[in-house]
Amino acid sequence: MILRKEITIGQGTLVLETGRVARQADGAVLASLGDSVVLNTACMDPQPREVDFIPLTVDYRERKSAGGKIPGGFFKREGRPSTSEILVCRMIDRSIRPMLPNLLNRETQIVGTAFSADPDHSTDVVAMNGAFAALALSSVPHDHILGAVRVGRIDGELVFNPSTAELEKSQMNIVVSGSSGALVMVEGEAKEVPEEVLTEALEAAHAEIRKIIALIKEMVAEAGKPKLVLEETALDAEIVTLVRDMVGDKLFRGMTGAADKLARKAAIKEVKDGVLAELEDQWINFEDRTRRIIQAKRIFRELEREVVRGRVVTEGLRVDGRKPDQVRPITIETSFLPRTHGSTLFTRGETQAMVTITLGTVSDEQKIETLTDEYWSRFLLHYNFPPYSVGEVRFLRGPGRREIGHGMLAERALTAVLPNKDDFPYTIRVVSDITESNGSSSMATVCGGSLALMDAGVPIKAAVAGVAMGLIKQGDEYIVLTDILGDEDHVGDMDFKVAGTRTGVTALQMDIKLDGLPTGVLKRALEQARSGRVHILDRMDEVLPVHRAELSPYAPRIQTLDIPTDKIRDLIGPGGKIIRGIIEQTGVSIDVEDDGHVTVASADLDALERAMKIIRGIVTDPEPGQVYTGKVVRLMNFGAFVEILPGKDGLVHISELEWGRVGKVEDVCKVGDEMTVKVTEIDSQGRLNLSRRLLLEKPEGYEERRRDDEKRDSDRGSDRGGSGRGRSDRRPRRDR
Repeated sequence: MILRKEITIGQGTLVLETGRVARQADGAVLASLGDSVVLNTACMDPQPREVDFIPLTVDYRERKSAGGKIPGGFFKREGRPSTSEILVCRMIDRSIRPMLPNLLNRETQIVGTAFSADPDHSTDVVAMNGAFAALALSSVPHDHILGAVRVGRIDGELVFNPSTAELEKSQMNIVVSGSSGALVMVEGEAKEVPEEVLTEALEAAHAEIRKIIALIKEMVAEAGKPKLVLEETALDAEIVTLVRDMVGDKLFRGMTGAADKLARKAAIKEVKDGVLAELEDQWINFEDRTRRIIQAKRIFRELEREVVRGRVVTEGLRVDGRKPDQVRPITIETSFLPRTHGSTLFTRGETQAMVTITLGTVSDEQKIETLTDEYWSRFLLHYNFPPYSVGEVRFLRGPGRREIGHGMLAERALTAVLPNKDDFPYTIRVVSDITESNGSSSMATVCGGSLALMDAGVPIKAAVAGVAMGLIKQGDEYIVLTDILGDEDHVGDMDFKVAGTRTGVTALQMDIKLDGLPTGVLKRALEQARSGRVHILDRMDEVLPVHRAELSPYAPRIQTLDIPTDKIRDLIGPGGKIIRGIIEQTGVSIDVEDDGHVTVASADLDALERAMKIIRGIVTDPEPGQVYTGKVVRLMNFGAFVEILPGKDGLVHISELEWGRVGKVEDVCKVGDEMTVKVTEIDSQGRLNLSRRLLLEKPEGYEERRRDDEKRDSDRGSDRGGSGRGRSDRRPRRDR
């Protein structure tokens, strides 16, 4: 049976269809919005596994054929997932994982594949809703049905699932997913939007999400499969009592008395190892010894959770002794590295980021290819999380999904304050290496990145800071935590990262593990995040309140100019001869765009000025009275030809070489000599007449001899040659 449902959200119609494609999958939905079509499937392995985590895998892939393209490269087929594909995977995973029961111990896989791409409708929200519907139709057990929507804001009005053109005008671009009772995931960017506007947008987005959930529920009622029933194995009351009695208050004292993360980790391990060793001795002759040990470990994890959460509720203190709204101590060192263009070592508690800035030219921009478009990016942010940052030993590989996601969050946070290209024509690369980690390294990247940009002399519009918020729910009470630790993230009910300036939010990312979150709590979290952000900005301003006035001496200096498009070929020359000559002569880098925009870069200011002078000379037509220093390129019996600019030469008649009589041209100059000359005339054919004599001091008592102009013209003859590019048919041949 083919079942098709549709609903209008914003200006588009979301269509969900099942029963026609991928019928052997446990759940399959063909989702579309406009001409964007994504196939989504959900499958679950029937065999259980002995694991203490939810074995969920989410994959999303884009077929190049969806946008009418053939993949590049030797193999001509899709390879590893792109950054955009990974980000979609993460949004689906972060939405679904909290909804799956902890008892789920069967391999579960969600796969989304984009088969058609509409330039006006991104496939990410389509894939998310398709994945949620496929999961709902499958036999995979889950607590809630989900929906997703993108929200923008144009001219003060909220827009849902805006088109690509509308997003360019929007103040925000936020993807929200949720159940009927709560939002579960938020990801996006904004242009310094106030917190109250964000709250309004999230509330409105939730209302649209409920409509999508109602549609999916209709599909489940007509075509859904029975859900797998998981039987929970109750903990043995005797073992619970035994473990609790053995642990006593040792775990609490170890965790709350330790000064730092490593000390707490060691204290937990000491207590745990001691308890398990004693239990193994007691149970050595028990047939169900293995089952008992597994239960004991599970009980111990629950005790850790109780310590972290319980102290907040009972004492208003966290495991490291801070109050709920307190930010850890911050230290900042700018210009930390001597040879980089900009650098900052930002440390907040036990989280530390070493952030560096590299300034490049137009040629360093990165080409980004999407299914339907391609563009060049001048701002790159790369986030690295090496194993030593948490004291572990692992192979160093390429960036994982977590690193891609955290890097993109930081990139979005800083993009809003970058200067425009006309004011600062540099390509900017930010690299954040996390050297220590205990919570919210992505927000340390935002803070360190903002400071490093200012240290490099980048004129950003305002400083940006970020802070991660947590949540502890105990009964009907909600306690919001500022600047959470790794332990608080692990056992808490929310991870809400908010970055922005003093004016407003520039990026946010939220994951919620609760069935529901009242709007008032969300509003409180945003307000508390703002207080924490302002506190961090105050500390940043104490160290570097404004960007440095000068760039690093090791950074390239860039100058730009716009030339007429018909002069581009004059600058480039035949086969690139002219532009290569300028580069070889001065050592600069030159980029010429099709619209005539020329960018010249060099760390050597003198070389930069020389190159700019040459370029201006090439694209500006010489006029009588201008003075140039050129090179003698050819000698004739009646004078010397001097190349005053690449591809442009003129004649210095023998009578214009000196004030006195010159017998032979060779008596004054030879090929290759530099000569400073003045343009005296541009004849009707565009040829240049030059004079060296007029720039020399006139001898005392010198009297001008009468000249026979007609004889002078005849001396020149037909070998006069041309001046300027494009006149080589009149130029005398030169020996090669």
